[in-house]
Amino acid sequence: MSDANRGNRPLSPFMIGPIYRPQINSIMSISHRLTGLGLALTAMLLVWWFLAAATGPEYFRFVDGLLTSWIGTLVMVVSLAALWYHFFTGLRHLVWDAGVGLEKAQIRPSGIAVLVAAGVMTLLTLVIAL
Repeated sequence: MSDANRGNRPLSPFMIGPIYRPQINSIMSISHRLTGLGLALTAMLLVWWFLAAATGPEYFRFVDGLLTSWIGTLVMVVSLAALWYHFFTGLRHLVWDAGVGLEKAQIRPSGIAVLVAAGVMTLLTLVIAL
């Protein structure tokens, strides 16, 4: 490729800053993947808790103490929010797979609806659980 044409090519969209401003859709897509990873790690924590229960009362007391401490409770509450967020973004993708809601004017409102639904369901779940 000649050096004379380099100035006319478009810049990479991944140059975040003054050149590229992330949209709600791109942020939510990345967040969907991250919450999936976080939920896998949370599942491992729960398996650890079950294995501790099967191992014996002393080890279970140790693991249960960690998971019910303030930091363990915080991890579980964040995991609950991630679960609802991941669920509603998954539903959003199912709707998109049906060919509905793909217009530019519908993307932002559906993203905000997902955020609101995840927040409401997280709070509702916490209220019911407590």
